[in-house]
Amino acid sequence: MKAVIQCGGMGTRLRPFTSVLPKPLMPIGARPVLELLLKWLRRSGIEDVYVTTGYLGHLIRSVCGDGSQWNLRIRYTQEMEPLGTIGPLSLIRDELNEPFIVLNGDVLTDLSISRFTAAHRLHKDSVTIATSLRLTKMDFGVIDEVDNTVQVFREKPALSHLVSMGIYCMNPDVLDFIPSGIPFGFDDLMLQMLQAGRVVHVYKHEGLWLDIGRVEDFQNAQTVSWEEQSASIEVAAAAA
Repeated sequence: MKAVIQCGGMGTRLRPFTSVLPKPLMPIGARPVLELLLKWLRRSGIEDVYVTTGYLGHLIRSVCGDGSQWNLRIRYTQEMEPLGTIGPLSLIRDELNEPFIVLNGDVLTDLSISRFTAAHRLHKDSVTIATSLRLTKMDFGVIDEVDNTVQVFREKPALSHLVSMGIYCMNPDVLDFIPSGIPFGFDDLMLQMLQAGRVVHVYKHEGLWLDIGRVEDFQNAQTVSWEEQSASIEVAAAAA
């Protein structure tokens, strides 16, 4: 299976650090996020990776090269203008002729790719989204009302939501929805697919997931032993 890592974003949430480094090269301990991500893919049996680049893409190429240092084959695309979170797939549509993984270049997780892709193949629909539960702490008192009268009052509650991890398994026919040469986000893709009556599935992951683009997650990632995580992923992959 091929994987596409989206690395074209400008990393505005991590400014000023991303003024000199693209977000996928932000360090987690002594290693850049992207290196940890590539090693995770390789441990999961993936050998062919496309890296979509834009902002400071030359630095990503310099660090990762052709991927041979990790026994990977890496090929790159370069966006002249930002193409959004899913638009860059249009640059390699001819290469994606079988089910493939798409992931953001700023995620760290212990998700089992073999189980994720197996779940995707079971239903035969075009897209499966890896998801995780996230608690959002509200800064306000939340009111439930009926006819302008308070029924329930909750002071600064923590609300639970099922959110996208920025990791997707897709079939090639999804590329029919993605236009060439214009910005196109994953939200645009979902809107078009749902309007067309297409079924989109979720895969619920209960383990580790960090979005390095968020300052809090970036700081939390510094406390994780990625050597131990690597060992646990290898055990999970062997058991899958």
